[in-house]
Amino acid sequence: MNDSLNDMPAPATHTAWTPEGEAPGGKPAEDAVIAACASVYDPEIPVNIYELGLIYAIDIGDDSRVHVEMSLTAPGCPSAQELPDQVREAVMAVPNVADCDVEVVWDPPWDPSRMSEEARLALNMF
Repeated sequence: MNDSLNDMPAPATHTAWTPEGEAPGGKPAEDAVIAACASVYDPEIPVNIYELGLIYAIDIGDDSRVHVEMSLTAPGCPSAQELPDQVREAVMAVPNVADCDVEVVWDPPWDPSRMSEEARLALNMF
């Protein structure tokens, strides 16, 4: 057996790059996670769930795991099973996200005061 292989230096690691020239790695960008959440729409309401105020909290850990707390417009929402899965899928598509956990919370209960100004305008709720 040739012991000289053990004396060889480890090969250099290379960082991958994107066409934009950014090296991947690090924590996911908060704006990108918010945009991912905003890409999800309640099928009965023509406004995304972020503008509706259904996203209560987004926590991005140092380990690149994302925890999202969200609610629904009502406990009997017909999309109760679909929306959290859609949020998870959208967030998982964000660069550098290692994992995503979506928790549906009911406290505080959602009410229209949580909607953004844009959502109010879209739904004619002044």
